[in-house]
Amino acid sequence: MRHVLITLTSFALLGGASAAQARELAANDRYVCSWGAGTAARAQELKLSGVSLYAARQKIQTYKFSKGWMRMMALGITEQTYDSASRIKPEALRKSFYEDCLRYKLARR
Repeated sequence: MRHVLITLTSFALLGGASAAQARELAANDRYVCSWGAGTAARAQELKLSGVSLYAARQKIQTYKFSKGWMRMMALGITEQTYDSASRIKPEALRKSFYEDCLRYKLARR
């Protein structure tokens, strides 16, 4: 009887853990991750083409953003991209950023 109880308890814990990992993200979370990944890729393109951080910031100031938080977030992502010594291609950076963002959003739930 004791072994049956332990077995059932472990299956219940495994089922709960797999359900927690399988949770879907809200569409807004996916949008934010996609937008941030695109911003990071654009910043990497500018960095690799030799554009200064100052010029990249000025370019961001001219963009029209649909949400109020986007301008400051774009500036922050651009600054972090320029601070990094990474020379990876923008598409690889976009993919990496997106996957890490989704992983972060899932972990916060």
